[in-house]
Amino acid sequence: MTLADDLASFRADFLDRVPPEIAAAMARADLNLAASGIVEAALGAGQTAPGFDLPDAKGGRVRLADLLSRGPVVISFYRGGWCPYCNMELRALQKALPQMQALGATLVAISPKVPDETLSTADKNALTYPVLSDHGSTVALAYGIAFDLAEELRPIYARFNHALPDRNGTDSWALPIPATFVIARDGTVARAFVDADYRIRLEPADVISTLEALI
Repeated sequence: MTLADDLASFRADFLDRVPPEIAAAMARADLNLAASGIVEAALGAGQTAPGFDLPDAKGGRVRLADLLSRGPVVISFYRGGWCPYCNMELRALQKALPQMQALGATLVAISPKVPDETLSTADKNALTYPVLSDHGSTVALAYGIAFDLAEELRPIYARFNHALPDRNGTDSWALPIPATFVIARDGTVARAFVDADYRIRLEPADVISTLEALI
């Protein structure tokens, strides 16, 4: 099964279980986000990727410039370890990691969570690639994918123990749109995948094909 198959199966099961009023609120938020133009304004292929210097889950620091000095970089922005769709994607990327490494690439995942939360995500999903903390969503903003969660959804998230200020250590309800960027060694974006529907993610096979084209 593909990642898309797994995500679609989970989504169908979720919609069977969630109260209709919550499903309706989520649908309204999805439509408003798609209409905001954020996807069209996000960093795209052919542009230069903004640099970053972020803490990882183990107390170190990771700089994009250092990673690019060794080869292409794959960046996966995810919402948080509380998001089941994100966890499914992170695990799918882990399975594809050996292929990426064989092509000389480095994979990193970025979320607005504090380092302790990113460590939990890495451990829970048995991730061996760096999981970075974008405190305040500054890097997500630079990539054009940060947005404020709809007011209508905030009490719903809090009800399920997903209040973003608690998770991310800020007063903000900002989230990144889940997105994947494949960065060529010269810092140019070779592929950008940004979708306003957080349940849709780029297939790892497409990441591999993009990396193969860079050789």
